[in-house]
Amino acid sequence: MPTEVGGFTLGPVLHEGGMAVLRSATHPDHAGPILVKLPRLAEGADPAAIVSFEMEQMILPRLDGPHVPRCLGVGHEPLPWIAMERIQGETLLPLLDRLPLPIAEVAEVGAMVAEALCALHRQGVVHLDVKPGNLMQVDGRVVLLDFGLSHHAHLPDLMTEEFRLPYGSAPYMAPEQVMGIRGDPASDLFALGALLYALTTGRNPFGDPQHMAHMKRRLWWDPPPPRALRPDCPPWLQEIILRNLEVEPVRRHPTAAQLAFDLRHPEQVSQTSRATKLKRDAWSARIRRRFHPDHQPRLRRDAVAMAQSGAPIIMVAVDLGGMTAALADAMQGMVTQIMATLPGARVACVNVLQTHLLRPDMTLDDEGRNKHLQRLLELRHWSAPLKLPEARLTHHVLEATGPAATLLEYAQQNRVDHIILGARAHSLGRRVLGSVAAEVARDAPCSVTVVRLRAG
Repeated sequence: MPTEVGGFTLGPVLHEGGMAVLRSATHPDHAGPILVKLPRLAEGADPAAIVSFEMEQMILPRLDGPHVPRCLGVGHEPLPWIAMERIQGETLLPLLDRLPLPIAEVAEVGAMVAEALCALHRQGVVHLDVKPGNLMQVDGRVVLLDFGLSHHAHLPDLMTEEFRLPYGSAPYMAPEQVMGIRGDPASDLFALGALLYALTTGRNPFGDPQHMAHMKRRLWWDPPPPRALRPDCPPWLQEIILRNLEVEPVRRHPTAAQLAFDLRHPEQVSQTSRATKLKRDAWSARIRRRFHPDHQPRLRRDAVAMAQSGAPIIMVAVDLGGMTAALADAMQGMVTQIMATLPGARVACVNVLQTHLLRPDMTLDDEGRNKHLQRLLELRHWSAPLKLPEARLTHHVLEATGPAATLLEYAQQNRVDHIILGARAHSLGRRVLGSVAAEVARDAPCSVTVVRLRAG
């Protein structure tokens, strides 16, 4: 581990989680306590940890206000890092040791979380991992932590582009997240509804499922009403909780601000049959929701994300191991030429890290460096001459056994408009087995430019 990054001198490890390490730090230009976040890069590390770290590097510097840590800097060498102010406070995790909480405390904590979410949503960000460990109570307010799974309305969503499975905390994940839909602020309201349920009853509304099939049950399987588990739960609080646990996002509170208002003004909560419900829905109702098409939930995609899907994506397949300097220059020139005609386009630099089919792969190289991270760093160096702003340039390392099939899948899943790749020099293997460029050009769902150097 390094002892200095970006001018920040690293101190002791304060916390070591499953995906990141937090260390104290000092800097001559910053007087207050500082925290530096580094990704965990041990053997067998999940590539999603690196991608989510990239997302936080993109999002956190764009946030401000009293409900988020102040970002002091980000960088990528000698490994990715994020420097931020060190908030003096305590997460909501200790609350779980004394559940269920008094009703007044449930409402107060919920209102503070809703106010923090309101401030976040107004900045175009959906958190997507609202849970006690990511909520810190500080001087009568809640500060949101960890934006690695978040969605920014005006930035590329790397988690969606590279992974098909949903990421989040199972007890609090909204149905639309389970189905792979990100970017809806109502997903955070569902998570808060699940948290309010736990604080009120002492148990999670949907347990802690570990398999996808069990997670999907929340699309048709309603939890026991809070009043069935805790009779002194007031009807207005049950109304709020069950409303935000609705499967369809449009049936939850319209905004986090309105949810906070209801929690602080219970006398003004408009109550429906949810408020007095004492039993779960009958089996017949669950079966109808599960199998009858008229009862399938109509989950909506985020309008901003859908609108942005029309922006062109130029995918550049970068073969870091088989590219000469002359070919790199030629490909960069082609990217610049095409981007000049598409001012709203984004460039996605993609490299495939080949894995083996029949034997396990090591995630660290002989020098102890993470292979995925090293490829990302090389991609960044390759793309630097393009001089594109961060919002118009992304980098992706895809781990797979077959380069051509992986590039084609990425292009198909992300509706790529144009693919640029380089042609390798002639070789016996290329003549016998064919080339990745030829396979991609043959089967691509969009236009393809193969950059080839002139002989001689």
